[in-house]
Formats: sequence, C-alpha cells, structure tokens
Amino acid sequence: MTDLGGFQDHVARIDLGDGDVAYEGIDEEDAKKYIGARGLGVKYVFDQGPDVDPLGPDNLLAFMNGPLTGTQVTMSGRIAVCTKSPLTGTVTDSHHGGWSGARLKWSGFDGLLFEGQADEPVYAYVEDGEVELRDASHLWGQGVHDTIDELEAEIEGGSLGKNLSVMAIGPGGENEVKYACIINEDDRASGRGGTGCVMGNKNLKAVVVKSGTRMPKPKDQETFQEGHKQAMQVIQESDVTAPNEGGLSMYGTNVLMNLTEEMDGLPTKNAKYSSTRSMSESEGDGERIIDSENVSGENVRENILVDEPTCHSCPVACKKEVEVQAMHKGEEMNVRTESYEYESAWALGPNSGHVERDKIAVMLERCNDVGVDTIDVGNTMAMAMEMTEQGKFDDLGDGIDWGDADTMIDMIDMIGNRETELADHLAEGPDHLAEEFDAHTNSLAVKGQTMAAYDPRCMKGMAIGYATSNRGACHLRGYTPAAEILGIPEKVDPREWEGKGELCATFQDLHAISDSFDICKFNAFAEGIEEYVLQYNGMTGLDVSEEELMEAGERIYNLERYYNNLAGFDGSDDDLPNRFVEGDEHAIPAQGGSEGELAELSKMKDEYYEVRDWENGVVTDEKLDELGIDIGPGTGVSSGGAAAPSDD
Repeated sequence: MTDLGGFQDHVARIDLGDGDVAYEGIDEEDAKKYIGARGLGVKYVFDQGPDVDPLGPDNLLAFMNGPLTGTQVTMSGRIAVCTKSPLTGTVTDSHHGGWSGARLKWSGFDGLLFEGQADEPVYAYVEDGEVELRDASHLWGQGVHDTIDELEAEIEGGSLGKNLSVMAIGPGGENEVKYACIINEDDRASGRGGTGCVMGNKNLKAVVVKSGTRMPKPKDQETFQEGHKQAMQVIQESDVTAPNEGGLSMYGTNVLMNLTEEMDGLPTKNAKYSSTRSMSESEGDGERIIDSENVSGENVRENILVDEPTCHSCPVACKKEVEVQAMHKGEEMNVRTESYEYESAWALGPNSGHVERDKIAVMLERCNDVGVDTIDVGNTMAMAMEMTEQGKFDDLGDGIDWGDADTMIDMIDMIGNRETELADHLAEGPDHLAEEFDAHTNSLAVKGQTMAAYDPRCMKGMAIGYATSNRGACHLRGYTPAAEILGIPEKVDPREWEGKGELCATFQDLHAISDSFDICKFNAFAEGIEEYVLQYNGMTGLDVSEEELMEAGERIYNLERYYNNLAGFDGSDDDLPNRFVEGDEHAIPAQGGSEGELAELSKMKDEYYEVRDWENGVVTDEKLDELGIDIGPGTGVSSGGAAAPSDD
C-alpha cells in the first residue's frame, strides 16, 4: 500500500484464463525505487520471471500509469505497456499518448496486469475502480477503426465523448505478427516490441476505459506549483517546444526530416545511402531522383495538414492530422489520419526507396487499422526489397521492388493477415528473414527490432544507443539526437565517438525517469532534472534530490538489463547492422557530408560499459547491490570477472 500523491493505490490483476479479477495496492518501497509506469511495469514483468515464453500464458501484459500521469503536469497523457517481447525476447515497454493514460488514472487505477489466455476473444471494460471482461467474438477479425466504432456505439450509444478511450488490436495482433502494436483512439500506437502480438495471443481484443475527470492533487502544492510554473516557462521559451512557434509544435516530429537529410544522416534505401541526395548522386546520373523534402514536416504542413490535435495537458500539439486523395491501382483512396510522424514517414518512404507523400499517408492509415508498427513494417519491407533485388525470394516466386508504393500498401494488409508465403515470412520480423534466407547482412535490426531514422554512421551517440538499448534498436531509450542535432542541452559533434558512451547512458537514465513518471519525452527538449524533481516531489510529497532521482533512472535501466541478462543476453548482443560498423567486411561508409564515416562500435562499447560498471554487457552483482536491486538470483558476475553463461 502507498499514500504517495499521484497514485490511486489500486491495481487490477486479471487472469484471462479463468476470468478472475483481483485488486491490490502499490508497494510503497517499489514506488520509491522504480517511480511508476515503465519502472514499476518492468518490476511486475521481472517478478513474473525472465524465462517465460512471450507467447505463453505466463507472460504478463501490464498497462501502467505513473505518478504524474493524468495530472496538471505538462505532457502527462502517456501510458506504458510492459511485457516480454515476442519480437526480441527482451523485456520491453511501449508508450502511447492521447487520453487513455489519464482516463485510466481518473477511473481509479495505477495499472492493469493481464496474465493467462482467454478461451474466446474478450475485451476489458474499466470504470470506477472495477474491471469487467466482456465478450469480443463479434469484434474479432475487424480492423482497429471498426472495432473502436463498434465499442463506442456499444458503450456510449455512438458518441465517443470526453470520457471514453479504446486501446485495441487489429488483424496484426490477432494473427500474432511479431511487431503488432496496440492502437489507442484510432491513431496513437504502443508501437514497438510486439505488445499487440502479446495482446492477440491472450485473445484480448481491446481495453476500454470510461472515466470522469478526477485529477490527482499534489501532496505539496507549493513545491508542485513552483515546478509547474518553471516547466511551463522553459517549454514556452524553447525553440523546439514553444506552442505555435517551435519546430515541434509547427511541424511535429517530422521537423527532423530536412535536418537529418542536410547532415547526411537520413538512412535511405535500407541504409545503403546516408541521404536521399546521396542516393540520387549515385543512381540518378546527376538528376535528383528522390528528395526527402517531399515528405518533410514543412511539405506536409503546407499541402495536406487539416488539424493539429493534442494529448492530455499538452500545449505543444505535435500531432499532425492529414487528409489525402491518392490513386491506388486505379482506385481513389480518401484517407484522413493523424500519424504523419518522422520515423513512420522515413521507414515507409525514403528507406524504402520512394517519397510518394500521399501514398505514405495511405500506408500509415493501413498500419493503424491493421495494427502493426510503422517502423518495423517499413524497415522489414525495405529489407525484403533488397533481398528481392539479390534474388533471395526467387524460390518463393514473389518479392517486392524498390519504391513500389502500391505493393507496399497492399503488403501491409497481407502481413497483418499472413495472406501469402512472403507476407507470412515478413510477419515474423527481420531476424526470421535473416535466418531463413541467409540475409543477415540485409537486416537493420538489433536484438530483432529495427532501427529508427538516424544514421549511426554519422550520429555516433545513436550508434551506441541502438546497440545498448534494452528493448532492441531504439532511438527513444536515450535520445542523443537532442544533443547531436538540436543542441539540447548543448551541441556535440555528431561524428565524434568519444564521450558518447557517457552521453548515451545519461539520456537513457533520464528517459527512464520520464517514462516512469509517465510524461512525454518531448518535454526533455525544454525541461531538465530540476523541473522533474520539483514536480515529482510536489506531486508525491517526497523529498528526493536530483542525484537520487537520477539514481532511480539508473536503477530502472539496470533492472531491465538484469532481466535481459537472465534471459540470455550479454555484450555480444549489443551490436549494430553490419553495414554501419567500422572494420566489418560488409560495411558501407556514409556518403556526402558524412563521407567515409562508420560507427566505431567496439571503442564506444568499452567506454559505455565502463560508465555503466558492467562486465561485457552484464550487470555485476556489486552494481545490483549498489542500486538496491535485491530481487532475482544475481547474474553471477563480479566486477573484474567474466560474464557467466546465462544458465549458471
């Protein structure tokens, strides 16, 4: 039990196998050590055991709020979904914005813990501190959009209103696509790690939350207001976050498309090139055959933007809703969607060899309805394009050509429904393709999850970040582009490798804090640890220092690494795709302004492990003791020793 402010002290544990729902409080010591949301969610998943089958009844699927979720804190509309990933085999947490996190808090809950497997499809209905499982057989097989429409009609008589959120899966989750995601309110995704695959495996079609607006009150109002005022000031003064002025507010995350292109850091054509300009110079005989500007935030705003919705308590409004009319195989498709994000536009566009802006919008809408992660599906199709070019699918009599946007649109549905042999292979993810077709050098994955839209050959912080991310390749574990591109908190040379181990670890710990609060990472473009401490102390009534809060972030990151160590991962898994790595025979140096650059991975790993006090990527028993992580058997590794085998 806890009486810390910001918590409802109420968690539901739902056994989908027998339909039982039990309620429990929050352990206060755990809340202090792991904060909430991501941190507490990972602790629940750890307690379930690192050796569980991700697609077995014992795997836990945890929907978790943090102590700042649904409060007056700016950008506090996030929710974390934590589980063991079927894509990577690691612990994973995937977050989405909108209103479901706030509404779950307002409905009386800090978390929902799903275990077991239902015999028939069900959905969970949440209201006033109670959870009820209801039949979802009539929804199974439907896309996310129709599912949400039917549930709205069933519960609210056809009107979403201001108090209902639906988190649902589509065919991708039902058919256990390894990178299936959970879609919230039509367009916001818990995208990474296959959380939707786990949900589908459990026969859980949706989680529906109906709530009032009982916003938690700060325990220490004076401290909270001081922190909130300070946070609002720095957000309004930031060139990135200033409402209606900053780059993120004006153009959304896609403000980065032109910036990364200009620094030759935009992976193109399955990262064979480091910018669309470099691809054009190589393949266009002097003509610009592909230009990422066509799918940039500036282009989107000028041509297809129709609305700028926002999440709970957010003045920035980075979401950019677009509407297009695109011809697809002779048929006009009218699409309105909210997800024209940088990562998504890149993976489905330049990295797949085309910049057809309006058809990318169609792909985004299909991904959201089918319920698959835009980054992984785009990268997996780009991998398949390169494999097709090399003849690796000849025995299938199938394939997909570079830049074939029409086939990509159709392939998203085919992957979600596993309709063809090729689609079935693509649904299993890049590691499966690599093994099945001897295509390891074609993959852009780390630990089975594909990378994001920052080229690690010229952004060295991102190189060590991809390699050491606890959930597979990810830009959001430690967002070093903040410093390497935007100069936050200060500008660093993106092509310099020295010091990036420490920079990456600091960002990883800081983001573990914000993910556990659970607030949007974009506030870190303005806020820092000082604003975090004031708001956290004010809400909870605690009196932690900046150093103590940073240690909590370090503890959470080490708990995740400890889980992965016990699941069989060590430093050999902290790798990068071959084409990025200095000294690799398959390396492809960057071009243009980044000409010749490759990632000095071995040197960066040594530096990073020294900062972390890990031995070959394994958390030492001394580090566990230092951070007060007193669960599990320990790794069997001591400082200065060698990594023990995973079954020791």
